[in-house]
Amino acid sequence: MNIKNIIHMNELNLYHKTVLIRVDFNVTIQDGKILSDKRIQASIPTIQMALKQNAKIIIMSHLGRPTEGKFEEKFSLLPIVKYLKKIFKNHKVFLSKELKKIKLYPKEICILENVRFNYGEKENNDELSKKYASLCDIFIMDAFGSAHRKEASTFGVGFFSKIACAGPLLINELNILKKHLHHPQRPMTAIIGGAKISTKFKLLKKISSIADHVIVGGGIANTFLAIDYNIGKSLHEPKFIQLAKKIRETRNNILVPIDSRVGKNFSKSEKSVMKTPDKIFSNEEIMDIGDKSIKNIKKIIQKSKTIIWNGPLGVFEFPNFCIGTKELAYSIAKSNAFSIAGGGETLSVIEILNIKKEISYISTGGGAFLQFIENENLPIIDMLKKVKNKLYKDDLK
Repeated sequence: MNIKNIIHMNELNLYHKTVLIRVDFNVTIQDGKILSDKRIQASIPTIQMALKQNAKIIIMSHLGRPTEGKFEEKFSLLPIVKYLKKIFKNHKVFLSKELKKIKLYPKEICILENVRFNYGEKENNDELSKKYASLCDIFIMDAFGSAHRKEASTFGVGFFSKIACAGPLLINELNILKKHLHHPQRPMTAIIGGAKISTKFKLLKKISSIADHVIVGGGIANTFLAIDYNIGKSLHEPKFIQLAKKIRETRNNILVPIDSRVGKNFSKSEKSVMKTPDKIFSNEEIMDIGDKSIKNIKKIIQKSKTIIWNGPLGVFEFPNFCIGTKELAYSIAKSNAFSIAGGGETLSVIEILNIKKEISYISTGGGAFLQFIENENLPIIDMLKKVKNKLYKDDLK
């Protein structure tokens, strides 16, 4: 992937231009309060860059999973607008619920209501894409967290805009991931947790060819354990056992738990019992890694120079089954390695444990983070390349 073949925001003159910036403000909001502002804060430098050039600014984002075409107050961006008013208190900041030409003066900021309220957003509808494009002189794609989605506000709008470019947050994410995938300091360790190996099968194949160690947890680890053991009613994917076996036979760097914390009921109040995989009963399920596994992981983390982390190692929400993930997180925080963390659940763990400052780089993306590691390309990058090529050809005419 060559990001030199796309237009960068800092290459353009934005003076008095109307810019439409696609950001990722998909944050958790409870009772009108933003619980984590990391994604909003990550976009502030891009907005400030546009303000410095006296641009007229329109911002759009999705939030949650509302019913398309239907306004739902709990998914409104109004709490984010209120948050931004405090940050940009010297500028006019307002919310627009309509997709029509907006009267803006330089250095004013308009936030469009949740794009997922609009019919055709997810299916990348051309008519909706054209509406977005008609609002601006320049479209700036800066939502790395949505860079794997071909939707009207991320993908289609670029093809119908006069100029489409990449924002600094998107460029920075791509540069950091590319650097540490291509030229990592070694040993390199990857931690891949989560419920389903099916959703991360390609990722495991790719990362195991790059990393020196791949630590697996959750349902993914259980599927590997099911190759050799009867793991009771533990979450795993029987259809993927043979594929897991094939990966294990091809690579000898995948580490599965040697002991686990198990319980009989999937409940917050369930007590944990430590067991090796050959001792698990049919009415028990694995919900966390055990102490011996934790000890082994800590040794690997301490020696690592590069760490990529995606997903918890157990049922982190349950007090008796969060120990493995906690110990892993604290080990990464204490290590001298360059650590990259990505994915919604991973970010929640980091927030809860208050170790943000100890992680070298926290990606704003989940699906995009994983897809980029898998194949080092994203639909949005392809779109931006095609748009630049079209502009170049038009200039030659």
